[in-house]
Amino acid sequence: MKEYKKRIADSILQDKLEAMGAVLIEGPKACGKTTTAEQQAKSILYLADPRTKTQNLQMAETNITMLLEGKTPRLIDEWQLAPKFWDAIRFEVDHRNEDGQFMLTGSAVPVSTDDIQHTGTGRFGWITMRPMSLWESGESSGGISLAELFQSPGQIGANNNLSFEQLAYVVCRGGWPKAILKKTEKAALIQIEEYFEAITRSDISRVDNVNRNPERAKRLMRCYARHQGTQSSIATILADLSVNETDSLSEATIDSYLTALRKIFVIEDMPAWNPNLRSKTAIRTSDTRYYTDPSIATAALGLGPKDLINDLKTFGLFFETLCVRDLRVYADALGGTVYHYRDKNGLECDAVVHLRNSSFGLIEIKLGGDKLIEEGARTLTALTEKIDTNRMKTPAFRMILTGVGEYAYRRTDGIYVVPIGCLKD
Repeated sequence: MKEYKKRIADSILQDKLEAMGAVLIEGPKACGKTTTAEQQAKSILYLADPRTKTQNLQMAETNITMLLEGKTPRLIDEWQLAPKFWDAIRFEVDHRNEDGQFMLTGSAVPVSTDDIQHTGTGRFGWITMRPMSLWESGESSGGISLAELFQSPGQIGANNNLSFEQLAYVVCRGGWPKAILKKTEKAALIQIEEYFEAITRSDISRVDNVNRNPERAKRLMRCYARHQGTQSSIATILADLSVNETDSLSEATIDSYLTALRKIFVIEDMPAWNPNLRSKTAIRTSDTRYYTDPSIATAALGLGPKDLINDLKTFGLFFETLCVRDLRVYADALGGTVYHYRDKNGLECDAVVHLRNSSFGLIEIKLGGDKLIEEGARTLTALTEKIDTNRMKTPAFRMILTGVGEYAYRRTDGIYVVPIGCLKD
């Protein structure tokens, strides 16, 4: 059976527990939240355990303090089933006056926030967990560190052991721990298909107790997959979806479905980056649409690894989603955020990793090939020239993140070319 490396979130969680009274771990179902928390927990309450769920929920209504008793850090798993835990833990943290008391995990935001009276500021830390990056799953050699790129090294070098065929597979398999550990590729891909079925059949309705049509959910998710990496409006998605709909649809209906998918962390759009520019070029501020993991998109469209290999344009689209997922995981380890840039003139940068110290790196994502690499280099150069370095820092690095290529290297113009199979945090 395949093994994978320690999760990046493990260290982040340890740091948060040392600094905060309680830590909330959010993220999509089956990404490994509970397992990560279990490794550092000294006592655990599984709120959704079918053997005790009813009495747990009743106790949460009548004597929630008793459920908080236990060695610390104490894990409350699927806490959103009883939102009163939020204020109860906030109160307990205040009175114990110690850090590292509680961990809360959940794969959805609470159905009702009526029982949450306080924000938790100063008591709670937050972690967003995502499916595993290629470094965590063992498919990246890790020869190039994102953290080290921020130091602007004069030379870099690392071998890429991820083949074109393997890349197509990991895009379709995704970063789900249980899929990664499957003995066969067929079994792993079946699990992703069933994950998609669970989202559309039950999860999208269960999250807020609103009955939603599974077939409509499937069609919407297929449509959303086609719009990944774009700033398509709800009106555009509605127009695309309406072609195959017999019933009339409204933007409000589409927004309701998309909101539900956000609540269960199936989609995670990317905010726009707003740098200081030399000119008065208008920057487009719409979020860029992405699934949390590329496998959800390929499952929605019924695509497998061979389909991607035979359609490089589609392959490139979902490869971008894979890279965004990994960049988000690595940026979290650095305390950074991943943004997207696009202006009114069409100049676009796929990803900008921005750290709290105002350092940032510009990244273009290209499946591979000299022509696409040169195209990416021109984009990075054009954007760099627009940045007003009197008002903000110069880019710490400029990188073209590729799918293919035997090794990572630094070009004569200073731009790094790094296969995703070489990158780590």
